[in-house]
Amino acid sequence: MTTKRQSILDRLTLNPKKLFLIDSIGAFLTAFLLFAILSRYEERFGMPRKVLYVLSVMACIYAIYSIYCYYFIEHPWRPFLKIIGIANLLYCMLTIGLLIAYHQSITILGFIYFLLEIKKFFTINKTKHIYIRRKFRGGHFLFHQIKFHTTSC
Repeated sequence: MTTKRQSILDRLTLNPKKLFLIDSIGAFLTAFLLFAILSRYEERFGMPRKVLYVLSVMACIYAIYSIYCYYFIEHPWRPFLKIIGIANLLYCMLTIGLLIAYHQSITILGFIYFLLEIKKFFTINKTKHIYIRRKFRGGHFLFHQIKFHTTSC
């Protein structure tokens, strides 16, 4: 890994809230591209318009979740990073499945777009995974930072 890339990863993992912001920007960009561009030029990309709309709605939901986490989640971030990481992984798996299902109609331009989207998701998720691993080596991270408060009657 290059030093510049390592430096970017180090800066992102020092402030995990930035990961939510980056994720939300990426998801909003994806939703916009799917809804406004790809659906308008369906014949140039080859993915059916209805499918593009569904993917766009999913991306909007992910974006809203991430921006909510960025502004309102103070601590712990890790379980919320894990949730959006799993959601992004499911989105990628769905996209790959759709590429396979519609392979006869998808154009080269469509394949390039969706493969770049998948690469973007894996890059962001890799950064989230690095953050989680750096903070908690061994053990389940979900309960390490959550503090349960009980009150006596």
